[in-house]
Amino acid sequence: YLNALTGKGVHIVTVNDYLAKRDSEWMGQIHRFLGLSVGCIDNSASQADKKQAYLCDITYGTNNEYGFDYLRDNLAIRTEDLAQRQPHYAIIDEVDSILIDEARTPLIISGPTDDKSDLYHAANNIVLHFKEEHYELDEESKSVTLNDDGYDLAENLLQEKGIMTSGHLYDNENLEVIHHVTQALKAHILFQKDRDYIVKNKKVILIDEFTGRMMDGRRFSDGLHQALEAKENVDIQPENQTLSSVTFQNYFRLYDKLSGMTGTAETEASEFKESFGLKVVQIPTNLPVQRHDENDALYMTREEKVRAIIEDIVAAREAGRPVLVGTTSIERSEELSKSLKKEKIKHQVLNARYHEQEAQIIAQAGRLGAVTISTNMAGRGTDIQLGGSLEMRIATEIDPSLSDAKKQEKIKALEKEVEAEKQKVIAAGGLYVIGTERHESRRIDNQLRGRSGRQGDKGRSRFFLSLEDDLLRIFGGDKLKNLLSRVGMEKGDALEDRMLSKAIIRAQKKIEQKNYEARRQLMKYDDIINEQRSIIFARRRKLVEGDDFTPIVHELIKKYVADIVPDFCDQKSVPEDWDIQGLKSALKEGLGEHDYQIDAYLKGDGLNRDHFMTYLTEKLQDIHLNHISSWDESILQGIQRECVLRPLDFHWRHHLAFLDRLGKMIGFRGYGQKDPLIEYKKEAFESFGNFLRSWRFEALGRLLKLRIEYEAEPTISAPTPPPVIDIEDYPRNAECPCGSGKKIKHCHGALLKKPEKNVAV
Repeated sequence: YLNALTGKGVHIVTVNDYLAKRDSEWMGQIHRFLGLSVGCIDNSASQADKKQAYLCDITYGTNNEYGFDYLRDNLAIRTEDLAQRQPHYAIIDEVDSILIDEARTPLIISGPTDDKSDLYHAANNIVLHFKEEHYELDEESKSVTLNDDGYDLAENLLQEKGIMTSGHLYDNENLEVIHHVTQALKAHILFQKDRDYIVKNKKVILIDEFTGRMMDGRRFSDGLHQALEAKENVDIQPENQTLSSVTFQNYFRLYDKLSGMTGTAETEASEFKESFGLKVVQIPTNLPVQRHDENDALYMTREEKVRAIIEDIVAAREAGRPVLVGTTSIERSEELSKSLKKEKIKHQVLNARYHEQEAQIIAQAGRLGAVTISTNMAGRGTDIQLGGSLEMRIATEIDPSLSDAKKQEKIKALEKEVEAEKQKVIAAGGLYVIGTERHESRRIDNQLRGRSGRQGDKGRSRFFLSLEDDLLRIFGGDKLKNLLSRVGMEKGDALEDRMLSKAIIRAQKKIEQKNYEARRQLMKYDDIINEQRSIIFARRRKLVEGDDFTPIVHELIKKYVADIVPDFCDQKSVPEDWDIQGLKSALKEGLGEHDYQIDAYLKGDGLNRDHFMTYLTEKLQDIHLNHISSWDESILQGIQRECVLRPLDFHWRHHLAFLDRLGKMIGFRGYGQKDPLIEYKKEAFESFGNFLRSWRFEALGRLLKLRIEYEAEPTISAPTPPPVIDIEDYPRNAECPCGSGKKIKHCHGALLKKPEKNVAV
């Protein structure tokens, strides 16, 4: 409220449309009572509605929508297409999820490129021939590369199928082919169906690893998504070219003031401080926490672990205790669901396949003896209430057609039922949270645990692990296996020890540190792009909002002359040695046929290059003013804006594509004892200069070559009067000369009885 009083706007950022709409309605009542306007944006809102929402004092929306609207604004041509104001103040809900977990994935607005579906299918078929001995898999860093045997096999298969007709696999002409083979290999080895993505309505839809939700509309870039589509044999969508992109880190750093909330930020306090200058303050719980967090139980195999989980669920259910089981993927949640069905245990499943029923499933997960299996619990936005949700039961169990008196009677009965059930659940020990394996991030584990024991309720949590879990298998599985064998652990036994939990936390800290380093490194590279992005977006905004383009075009001309003249006129040489013919040809080719009067100017005395550049600048500015003088005032600014903005967007896209390719290859400079970051900065700066030069050349070329012709108003001549004939010259039964095809007596016979006997034909 206080920050909204400035009139610059406050953005409340949540993780999904449901929460944004709900919070704007709940809290909007207070803000409106206090005299402020409240708006809400979602992906279905029209441009006019979004613009109105952003003009409100307080605006609710999702992180994705704010980011994409920012990018769309920086692709707009007209001021009426702009939605956002200058970012001022933001409060981010689930701030760790948005600024840290999603920091590595940029938001991208893209456009389609050429269809290469045959190449994706061919690469997919080749990868099907690969075995483990053909590639090197590093699960810790999540990378897969061909080894020498794989290289030879790929080359032979590509030649055999006629895809590669000449040279070796890594020759320049075959780089695109090997790139698609590598992406197909990643799709098969690193990405699992129902863990990383699902196939729905013949589309490959990504799953957010942190929230377990579908990310409809989000696609991998660089041909990886097409490789997944080829793998799953669904329609391949054209690969996209990046039009504009930004990371959440750099988008939210645009705000003058930034803050956020989450229940699990303490573990990332140092990153918040270093990357965003945000201090983490831990607020004490409203009521003392009564949840009992038990030590982890470690089993030798996954099968033993699942068996133990089912036995624990049965015991808790018999005691009347509600159970929430957290899994790390859709695949694991459905495997556990099948096991529970075999035991005839009634349960609900909440994952990306059933997200439509999310609110209802979560609302009733605290009922007596309820069993709920769920993927990651970040950002669900609905509390699990012990005894169930009264509001949900009222909405689903009471017939709206009943009279008010009957409704009130039913509501009171439900209130008693829910309260009685709540007391039974509390007596049974509250909600029991079971984790089926540890996540790489401690925060995700804490989010799951935190669903139990809220607002002083009783609760219990426990994680079941096995040596076959990804975390333990990749980080120290063999050592643990040897240790368990030495202590004489047998099949079905579980190791429960505080030392084990501490060892797992150490492994998680190690992974978190590694991920933090990766994010920090990525941020250093993205900061270079962000600096350039800020310059271009600020300039672009000025162009979109500008009314008078003459000063802008004249500045472009000044820079154009500074770019082109040194190519033909050496500073140290005399005018007689300059390549004037080359300069005139370049001007003619670039800017069109104009009278530049260069020869006349060069006949003067005491000339040098600086004087000549000043002359040419002023001459081109005069040519521009003369060129547009005949243009209609109503279209002048619009045409100039188009001529300047279209080339800017085109060359910016190509610059981004170059930086993307450069970022993937620059790491190899390290082998030559060069710092990749410094090399990247140097080449990015050089490319940025080339981009600006190309933009200026094309923009001025479009503007000065453009010819506008106005069509003359069509002249309307007076109609030629039809000839006049005397119908008495024709027999009455003859065809009428007017051309109707009728006989005279039927067509113009009446004229015969009148004095006027002539008819116009």
